[in-house]
Amino acid sequence: MRAPSSIVIETPRLILRPPTLEDLHDWIRFAEHEETMRHLGGVQSPSNAWRSLMTMIGAWASHGYAMFSVIEKSSGKWMGRIGPWQPLDWPGTEVGWGLHADYWRKGYALEAAAATIDWSFENLNWSEVIHTILDENIASIGLAEKLGSKYQRQAVLPAPISLEVGVWQQTREQWSENRKRVGL
Repeated sequence: MRAPSSIVIETPRLILRPPTLEDLHDWIRFAEHEETMRHLGGVQSPSNAWRSLMTMIGAWASHGYAMFSVIEKSSGKWMGRIGPWQPLDWPGTEVGWGLHADYWRKGYALEAAAATIDWSFENLNWSEVIHTILDENIASIGLAEKLGSKYQRQAVLPAPISLEVGVWQQTREQWSENRKRVGL
């Protein structure tokens, strides 16, 4: 397993890297923003945001993967977190996303999600990826569809989240075809 600090994905506009403690201020800003967190379980206190960041850092250290911090190349600004995620009792091997609302509707989530799906299939030997999305989160459903994922079923995320979500999914083979269509 490579050291998390050596893993960096670059796209035309983004740098994706494992989260670090230096991301804490931006992570808290993300977690405290009501619109950003509307479909991500709700606003978090700074102490809960800290726990969330530490969970990602710990998952990288112990499993060799978790969500990436998303950095805008042109400004160096931290934008959110996107990438592979599979906590205990999760409904599958997920590539999930969450960007601060300041960065919505600019194609960043599609660019980062496609890159992390590529990375997940290449490095984690997953046979499929899922996306767990609240039914009212129309923007994320649209992103899942742009990526080529199809609705499969409803699931309840494990405690303490305990939200009912739709599960969108595609196989490695489907991604191989869908990736060409995404056009990034």
